[in-house]
Amino acid sequence: MSHSRADNLSNFQHMTHRSATCCLASALAVILSIFPASSVRGADSNAEKETDPAVLANLEKFKDMKFGLFIHWGPCSQWGARIAWPLSESQPWARPDDLPAWVERKKNFKVFVRDYFDLNKTFNPRHFEPELWAKAAKKAGMKYVVFVSKCHDGFAMFDTKLSNYCVTDPSCRFHTNPRANIAKEVLDAFRNEGIRTAFYFSMPDWHHPDYEDPELPAQRLFRPNYDVKKHPEKWQRYLDFMHGQIKELLSNYGPIDIIWLDGGAGNDWQTDKLAAMARRLQPGILVVHRGEGGRYENYRTPEQQIPAQALPYPWETCLTMGDYWAYNPKDYYKPARELIQLLVEIVCKGGNLLLDVGPDAEGRFPPEAMARLEELGQWMQYNGEALYGTRPVAPYKEGRVCFTRKGDSVYLIQLADLAQNKPPWVIAVSSIQPAEGSAVTLVGKNLPLKWEKRGNGAVIYIPPSISSPIIGERAFCRHAWAVKIDKAIVQSDHPSPPQTAGSK
Repeated sequence: MSHSRADNLSNFQHMTHRSATCCLASALAVILSIFPASSVRGADSNAEKETDPAVLANLEKFKDMKFGLFIHWGPCSQWGARIAWPLSESQPWARPDDLPAWVERKKNFKVFVRDYFDLNKTFNPRHFEPELWAKAAKKAGMKYVVFVSKCHDGFAMFDTKLSNYCVTDPSCRFHTNPRANIAKEVLDAFRNEGIRTAFYFSMPDWHHPDYEDPELPAQRLFRPNYDVKKHPEKWQRYLDFMHGQIKELLSNYGPIDIIWLDGGAGNDWQTDKLAAMARRLQPGILVVHRGEGGRYENYRTPEQQIPAQALPYPWETCLTMGDYWAYNPKDYYKPARELIQLLVEIVCKGGNLLLDVGPDAEGRFPPEAMARLEELGQWMQYNGEALYGTRPVAPYKEGRVCFTRKGDSVYLIQLADLAQNKPPWVIAVSSIQPAEGSAVTLVGKNLPLKWEKRGNGAVIYIPPSISSPIIGERAFCRHAWAVKIDKAIVQSDHPSPPQTAGSK
């Protein structure tokens, strides 16, 4: 992940539903900081719009899924260090004083980098059992997984024949384990649970001499440390290597739905050739080259942010469950209520949530992460109907009530306030109203609800047997509650006619 996005990080733990109330200008600033102006222009060009029917069909499936799991993992988990960015001397935020590996080396950058690149020699996740991850993700309601096959540090978590810096090479202690081809084991486990699969792949590789020339001063950024125009042969060698590794991933790991390419904005990566190859090998695959725009960025990926309003294109917020993209033993994990309400906020604006968990050095999800997934699943068991397969409906949200739509039905999702564990006795909205004869029910309970018109909206009543904190039954779910209107009148679908001169 990028460092400016990837670390917003220590402060993001305080983000709650209030983030959605930021002004539109701030949201646009965030989006433009993630996607350069050139990519936005490219995405708006008719010539650059995707036309492949298989890709468009896959994109609709992506928009239906709503909730996915991101997995950042690698040898850096042994140190509890941020993934890749500690290797960049210009990024001191990635080497904080509370990182033991940094302090133990007396903050000597060259020694630190040498030892970081050698972590593959001791990487040995003996308790790696991806079936446990896949079962936890399925129970949480996640529909797809994006596994980090290689981050910017260049270590491949798959069996590449193009580099010896990988998990199956004899230089890696784990290579003798029958499950050494970690990427294959992960994807097979998730497919067995009916979860769709994807790879994250870093286009920069700071370990490769044709990207980061060891004879020149190190940069380790999202551009090589040499001028590619002055050294086209070297750059082409690197492109051949990078494209070759992606070909391996798309040839040897079963059906892949998405290839998620990071760090590649601003250079000629020959993405057209890469995408053509990908779709020969995996017809209909989504290509997400971040910052590229157009047909090679099939959906956008705002990082650690939620836009203020629905966006006019497919998108996915990638978000850490803790503060780190990879494992840290001191990490803070967002409460389940915050995660659930962030998911609802994202879905009501038409996006997906890709939630990141970093396994530890032994190959286990941290207990806190497993507990959050369990609680997410308990909520999704009741309320997933109000999220999966839906599309946004203006005005998206009124106060603490979020809206989603599926055909003629509209769902009203009431977000809990602090310390609230039962729904309010009344839910009122001003822009959506049940049609005559419409059924209005409490999702999860399938309980018919009384309602009455109020202007262009409605007031819906939750019976005391559910809503009363004193006499009501035990809370059937917490954090948010969904009401289904099976035939809804939506005011934004019927805008008022423009006023003419002289009209009253």
